[in-house]
Amino acid sequence: MSSVLYYAALRGLGSGGAGSTQPTNESSNQAKSEETTSNDKPKVSKNQAKNDKKKAKKAAAAEGTATPAPAAAEKKPAAKKGQQQEEEIPASQYFQLRNTAIQNYTSKANTSAYPHKFNVQSTLPEFIANWKHLENSQVSEEIVSVAGRIFRIRSSGAALFFIDIQGDGEKLQVFANRSQFHNADAFAEITTLLRRGDVIGITGNPTRTKAGELSIIPRTNLQLLSPCLHSIPFPDTLKSLETRFRNRYLDLIVNSQTRKTFLTRSRIITFLRRYFDERGFVEVETPMMDLKAGGAAAKPFKTYHNDLHTELYMRIAPELYLKQCIVGGIDKVYEIGRQFRNEGIDLTHYPEFTSMEFYWAYADYHDLMTLTEHLLSTLVKTITGGYVIKYNVPTNNEDGTVTINTKTIDFTPPFARISIIEKLESIPEIGKLPKDLFSDEANQFLINKIKELEIDMKPPFSTMRLIDKLVGEYIEIHCMNPTFLMDHPQVMSPLAKGHREKEGMTERFELFVNERELCNAYTELNDPKIQRDRFEAQMKDKIKLNDEEAQELDEVFIHALEIGLPPTAGWGMGIDRLAMLLTDSHNIKEVLLFPAMKDGSALEEENNNNNNNNNTVQKQ
Repeated sequence: MSSVLYYAALRGLGSGGAGSTQPTNESSNQAKSEETTSNDKPKVSKNQAKNDKKKAKKAAAAEGTATPAPAAAEKKPAAKKGQQQEEEIPASQYFQLRNTAIQNYTSKANTSAYPHKFNVQSTLPEFIANWKHLENSQVSEEIVSVAGRIFRIRSSGAALFFIDIQGDGEKLQVFANRSQFHNADAFAEITTLLRRGDVIGITGNPTRTKAGELSIIPRTNLQLLSPCLHSIPFPDTLKSLETRFRNRYLDLIVNSQTRKTFLTRSRIITFLRRYFDERGFVEVETPMMDLKAGGAAAKPFKTYHNDLHTELYMRIAPELYLKQCIVGGIDKVYEIGRQFRNEGIDLTHYPEFTSMEFYWAYADYHDLMTLTEHLLSTLVKTITGGYVIKYNVPTNNEDGTVTINTKTIDFTPPFARISIIEKLESIPEIGKLPKDLFSDEANQFLINKIKELEIDMKPPFSTMRLIDKLVGEYIEIHCMNPTFLMDHPQVMSPLAKGHREKEGMTERFELFVNERELCNAYTELNDPKIQRDRFEAQMKDKIKLNDEEAQELDEVFIHALEIGLPPTAGWGMGIDRLAMLLTDSHNIKEVLLFPAMKDGSALEEENNNNNNNNNTVQKQ
């Protein structure tokens, strides 16, 4: 296909054309309501057409505004027809047309669509900060170079183009006027080539148009740095979860909220590091693969080390290694990293997730609760500007509509505290639990209670899982604001130290927010004999009940305890769930840059259930 045919097909088209504008219902109705001639021009007199043309040229040259001045030109059915033509071009054909244009462009001497470098003197945020003082119609004599990706192009004839670019979360208008560019032929060539999605570089003068739009006027350079070979959606219009999660780069380009989400996540991690660094904690890195999967109750991923001829496990938690650091004399230690648990995926669970754990010698779980209140309240206020946040939860209705339930979550300290066994026993339908929760009688009592209460639960029916199920059904669902669920039974907490006042319990807490676990912490068990007994009890469940989540006996860790672990408190938090709260995200994949996806149409069912953009939204 010749370049002439290419330009004839794409010039002035809406989705990627040089004269593109985002279609609106209003402009469509205007176009439909007008009578047109056979050549798609409005029926106006010659004098009227001449006057309109003069007014349009005068307004565009004087104002330099991003809003197209000539009203009559906007209403031309030809422009609307062109928009529809390009939007209807199949993706493969658009790709071929674009490739043809780029090949023709690069075939010219000393011309490349992919230059090695472009000297950027100012980012878009820096440009806006440095030149925001310019008054309307003022043009700076300074020459500046900027770069960005095109997200909108409009034109007034062949001599004046309004190109909106974006970069680093900011937007800037390129006010491209042929009469102010150094070479008229080069101007025509590059403006004919450019399409939405292209990355370009501009060298010229900062200005503010008569309409008040901060802009840059290309003088010596308007250069293609990397062409976009596909037609991309307009800003903030990409809604398909399938497309967004599989093509996160496109999601980041098109949807401004996605960029904000991951910048907020980055700020959270930066805050956590600074908070603990300032308090004397040392950041370390521990193995991601090991002979044992310890430190938590979870099913691990397996892998194989060819050189060692050994089966290894991806870590489910860094806890045991971090406590060995305490044994070694690093009294304050933390790690931020990935954990891997071979479990199900839902809106709040994901097999590969990021957590933070820290261990603090000579502290206990009371110290941890005080620190947690200060840490999270300060973090939330730093990120959001206050202690109270709004969290929107969509609910699908039978009639196909979606109801948005807005929840208010208050991180103002102190947080509520609930002793879980005492709370369960205060519930009439549960009543008093057996005293020895390690016994078979206690296990059978809990199995019968689950059946009696008609609670749906899948095996294995270990005592730990049965109690956890009751807590989830009767206590967790009431924890909207931050709440410490405390003093777990020893049977549920093999690594936690026994409670000083409550027999059979541990000095442990889980922090729940929005009915979900956010933190888990306890005074660490440091008696090697008791630790061995706890591990052996877990192994019993693993063998008897085929509980793949039960922890195994770790002789290396037991030996470290025999060397001597000082009184220590340990704490862990899921960063993904915290990011969900602070970005108002309902799906954990929204806060994971590149979530793993199944082959084929993996998210079809999820799209049907959760992608509510085309449904009626009712706010409560």
